[in-house]
Amino acid sequence: MTLAARPRDPVPAGPPRLDLSRFQPENRRRLSAPAIRTFVAIADLWGLTEEQRRLVLGYPSRSTFQNWIKVAREHGNLTLGLDVLERISLVLGIHKALAILFDNEREGVAWLRGPHRATVFGDRPPLDQVVNGSQEGLRTVRRFLDAARGGQYMAPNAVDTGFRAYTDADIVFA
Repeated sequence: MTLAARPRDPVPAGPPRLDLSRFQPENRRRLSAPAIRTFVAIADLWGLTEEQRRLVLGYPSRSTFQNWIKVAREHGNLTLGLDVLERISLVLGIHKALAILFDNEREGVAWLRGPHRATVFGDRPPLDQVVNGSQEGLRTVRRFLDAARGGQYMAPNAVDTGFRAYTDADIVFA
Protein backbone atom coordinates (compact mmCIF):
# COMPACT_ATOMS: atom_id res chain seq x y z
CA MET A 1 0.00 0.00 0.00
CA THR A 2 1.36 3.37 -0.96
CA LEU A 3 0.42 6.52 0.73
CA ALA A 4 -0.47 9.42 -1.49
CA ALA A 5 1.34 12.61 -0.69
CA ARG A 6 -0.92 15.05 1.12
CA PRO A 7 -0.85 18.63 -0.06
CA ARG A 8 0.89 20.88 2.41
CA ASP A 9 -0.22 24.28 3.51
CA PRO A 10 2.00 26.89 1.95
CA VAL A 11 4.60 28.16 4.35
CA PRO A 12 4.69 31.94 4.40
CA ALA A 13 8.02 33.34 3.30
CA GLY A 14 9.28 35.78 5.93
CA PRO A 15 7.39 37.65 8.59
CA PRO A 16 3.65 38.25 8.27
CA ARG A 17 2.74 41.13 6.01
CA LEU A 18 1.38 44.35 7.45
CA ASP A 19 -2.22 45.10 6.51
CA LEU A 20 -1.63 48.12 4.30
CA SER A 21 -5.33 48.89 3.93
CA ARG A 22 -5.33 50.68 7.28
CA PHE A 23 -3.00 53.32 5.81
CA GLN A 24 -5.18 54.02 2.80
CA PRO A 25 -6.70 57.50 2.47
CA GLU A 26 -10.27 56.13 2.80
CA ASN A 27 -9.49 54.63 6.19
CA ARG A 28 -7.61 57.71 7.39
CA ARG A 29 -10.51 59.90 6.22
CA ARG A 30 -12.94 57.74 8.22
CA LEU A 31 -10.84 58.14 11.39
CA SER A 32 -9.64 61.74 11.09
CA ALA A 33 -12.62 63.89 12.11
CA PRO A 34 -13.53 61.72 15.15
CA ALA A 35 -9.85 61.64 16.11
CA ILE A 36 -9.55 65.44 16.08
CA ARG A 37 -12.80 65.87 18.05
CA THR A 38 -11.59 63.39 20.67
CA PHE A 39 -8.16 65.00 20.80
CA VAL A 40 -9.72 68.42 21.42
CA ALA A 41 -11.84 67.02 24.26
CA ILE A 42 -8.77 65.45 25.93
CA ALA A 43 -6.69 68.60 25.36
CA ASP A 44 -9.47 70.62 27.02
CA LEU A 45 -9.47 68.24 30.00
CA TRP A 46 -5.68 68.49 30.30
CA GLY A 47 -5.80 72.29 29.99
CA LEU A 48 -3.50 72.47 26.96
CA THR A 49 -2.93 75.80 25.26
CA GLU A 50 -3.30 76.05 21.49
CA GLU A 51 0.48 76.08 21.17
CA GLN A 52 0.76 72.87 23.22
CA ARG A 53 -1.98 71.22 21.16
CA ARG A 54 -0.15 72.03 17.96
CA LEU A 55 3.11 70.68 19.44
CA VAL A 56 1.41 67.42 20.36
CA LEU A 57 0.15 67.09 16.77
CA GLY A 58 3.55 67.75 15.19
CA TYR A 59 3.27 71.54 15.01
CA PRO A 60 1.01 72.16 12.03
CA SER A 61 0.52 75.81 11.12
CA ARG A 62 -2.07 77.64 13.17
CA SER A 63 -4.40 77.98 10.16
CA THR A 64 -4.12 74.25 9.36
CA PHE A 65 -4.83 73.33 12.97
CA GLN A 66 -7.85 75.68 13.13
CA ASN A 67 -9.15 74.27 9.84
CA TRP A 68 -8.88 70.68 11.12
CA ILE A 69 -10.97 71.62 14.15
CA LYS A 70 -13.54 73.49 12.08
CA VAL A 71 -13.98 70.66 9.57
CA ALA A 72 -14.11 68.02 12.32
CA ARG A 73 -16.75 69.93 14.30
CA GLU A 74 -18.86 70.26 11.15
CA HIS A 75 -18.41 66.50 10.50
CA GLY A 76 -16.83 67.30 7.16
CA ASN A 77 -14.27 65.33 5.17
CA LEU A 78 -10.81 65.46 6.65
CA THR A 79 -7.83 63.22 5.96
CA LEU A 80 -4.98 63.52 8.46
CA GLY A 81 -1.51 62.18 7.81
CA LEU A 82 -0.27 59.02 9.48
CA ASP A 83 2.02 60.96 11.81
CA VAL A 84 -0.84 63.06 13.18
CA LEU A 85 -3.11 60.04 13.59
CA GLU A 86 -0.35 58.17 15.41
CA ARG A 87 0.20 61.12 17.75
CA ILE A 88 -3.53 61.23 18.52
CA SER A 89 -3.46 57.48 19.13
CA LEU A 90 -0.69 57.99 21.69
CA VAL A 91 -2.73 60.72 23.42
CA LEU A 92 -5.70 58.33 23.57
CA GLY A 93 -3.47 55.67 25.12
CA ILE A 94 -2.18 58.12 27.74
CA HIS A 95 -5.72 59.24 28.54
CA LYS A 96 -6.91 55.64 28.88
CA ALA A 97 -3.99 54.68 31.13
CA LEU A 98 -4.67 57.68 33.39
CA ALA A 99 -8.32 56.62 33.63
CA ILE A 100 -7.26 53.12 34.67
CA LEU A 101 -4.63 54.22 37.18
CA PHE A 102 -6.52 57.02 38.93
CA ASP A 103 -9.93 57.14 40.58
CA ASN A 104 -11.00 60.28 38.76
CA GLU A 105 -9.90 62.53 35.90
CA ARG A 106 -8.75 65.29 38.25
CA GLU A 107 -6.17 62.98 39.87
CA GLY A 108 -4.91 61.83 36.47
CA VAL A 109 -4.49 65.40 35.25
CA ALA A 110 -2.75 66.33 38.52
CA TRP A 111 -0.28 63.49 37.96
CA LEU A 112 0.32 64.62 34.38
CA ARG A 113 0.92 68.24 35.44
CA GLY A 114 2.88 67.63 38.65
CA PRO A 115 6.63 67.04 38.96
CA HIS A 116 7.73 63.41 38.85
CA ARG A 117 10.91 61.92 40.29
CA ALA A 118 11.22 59.09 37.77
CA THR A 119 14.50 59.35 35.90
CA VAL A 120 12.74 59.68 32.58
CA PHE A 121 10.94 62.83 33.79
CA GLY A 122 13.81 64.35 35.82
CA ASP A 123 11.61 66.08 38.42
CA ARG A 124 9.59 67.68 35.65
CA PRO A 125 5.90 67.10 34.89
CA PRO A 126 5.18 64.24 32.46
CA LEU A 127 3.17 66.81 30.49
CA ASP A 128 6.49 68.39 29.46
CA GLN A 129 7.27 65.19 27.55
CA VAL A 130 3.79 65.14 26.01
CA VAL A 131 4.10 68.67 24.63
CA ASN A 132 7.76 68.63 23.59
CA GLY A 133 6.82 68.29 19.91
CA SER A 134 8.19 64.79 19.34
CA GLN A 135 6.45 61.47 19.01
CA GLU A 136 9.10 60.07 21.31
CA GLY A 137 7.94 62.31 24.16
CA LEU A 138 4.40 60.97 23.75
CA ARG A 139 5.74 57.40 23.57
CA THR A 140 7.80 57.89 26.73
CA VAL A 141 4.76 58.90 28.79
CA ARG A 142 2.63 56.16 27.22
CA ARG A 143 5.24 53.48 27.96
CA PHE A 144 5.69 54.75 31.51
CA LEU A 145 1.95 54.60 32.19
CA ASP A 146 1.63 51.16 30.57
CA ALA A 147 4.42 49.92 32.86
CA ALA A 148 2.65 51.52 35.84
CA ARG A 149 -0.51 49.66 34.88
CA GLY A 150 1.60 46.52 35.09
CA GLY A 151 2.76 47.46 38.60
CA GLN A 152 6.11 49.04 37.85
CA TYR A 153 7.45 52.52 38.65
CA MET A 154 4.49 54.10 40.41
CA ALA A 155 4.36 54.68 44.15
CA PRO A 156 1.90 52.36 45.91
CA ASN A 157 -1.65 53.58 46.30
CA ALA A 158 -3.44 53.77 49.66
CA VAL A 159 -4.52 50.11 49.50
CA ASP A 160 -0.99 48.85 48.84
CA THR A 161 0.91 51.16 51.21
CA GLY A 162 0.72 48.80 54.20
CA PHE A 163 1.38 45.64 52.21
CA ARG A 164 4.27 43.48 53.37
CA ALA A 165 5.74 40.69 51.32
CA TYR A 166 4.80 37.14 52.26
CA THR A 167 7.42 35.02 53.97
CA ASP A 168 7.89 31.23 54.11
CA ALA A 169 6.19 31.27 57.53
CA ASP A 170 3.01 32.64 55.91
CA ILE A 171 2.67 29.62 53.63
CA VAL A 172 0.48 26.85 55.05
CA PHE A 173 0.47 23.36 53.58
CA ALA A 174 -2.60 21.27 54.29
